[in-house]
Amino acid sequence: MAPLRCWPGCAAGRCDCVEGRVITTVMTMESAVGDGKATFGHIYDQADPRAYYRALGALDYEIPQQAYPIFAELLDGLDCSPATVLDVCCSYGVNAALMRCELGIDDLFRRYEDDALDQLGPAELIESDRQFYAGRQRAQAPRVLGLDLAANAIGYAREVGLLDNGWVENLEAEDPSPELVAAIREVDLITITGGVGYVSERTFNRLLSVFGDGPKPMVAAFVLRRYPYARIAQVLAEHGLVTKQELGRTYPQRRFATQQEQDAVLGALDALGIDAAGKEADGRYHADFFLSAPARRG
Repeated sequence: MAPLRCWPGCAAGRCDCVEGRVITTVMTMESAVGDGKATFGHIYDQADPRAYYRALGALDYEIPQQAYPIFAELLDGLDCSPATVLDVCCSYGVNAALMRCELGIDDLFRRYEDDALDQLGPAELIESDRQFYAGRQRAQAPRVLGLDLAANAIGYAREVGLLDNGWVENLEAEDPSPELVAAIREVDLITITGGVGYVSERTFNRLLSVFGDGPKPMVAAFVLRRYPYARIAQVLAEHGLVTKQELGRTYPQRRFATQQEQDAVLGALDALGIDAAGKEADGRYHADFFLSAPARRG
């Protein structure tokens, strides 16, 4: 991981290394309104992930693979085993698959692009996937929880064993359910790889409020550069987390689906004063990495 810099205006006002460990994975939603981003709502909530992987594979979707080494490094640094992750906008559990199994995202694309799977109904595929993932579990796999608005995707990821549990709840609009609150309190790390823009500081405020004055989890976020992170960083600071941005590197997410999508992103980046040369200008979304963690005491 490249050097991190403290997020400007963080409440701690310093760049101490951080402690406190908990892992989380988050929810998938449709396109943010009016931002020009391609809409994939038709593949996010089917009974199984074949259409999801085929559509995103065609666009060289790679941010989960880019994120995995950093998530693994953070997990290795935790003093608990197994650690618990909450993945926000988790969809069918792609981040969970990489964290829990000896698999890369290209392995998932190859599996779900296999024409032989077309002969299977959703229930048969779930049974096949249950065996597929069970046979590839990592020795020190974390527990992974999921949050998403796509009920079918959450249900699939639970059925095949990628998620230990998952919730279909909209924390943009409502407080978490008692069941989700109880689960969040066990989390060491919250992860999100592209969901910012669909979820905002409201979701993060509701997640962190669960911990009250107690120890907080870290938040590891890969954020498309067209979406400012300042409001989320400020909310995390109000909960005692210092946010640092990785220096000198961005992470490709996927190719643009259309010229219209690329033009919209280039316009948004220009308005933000962000140079797109060699990145979005070359045809791919790019994300920044932010790590938020409790400030070191003493």
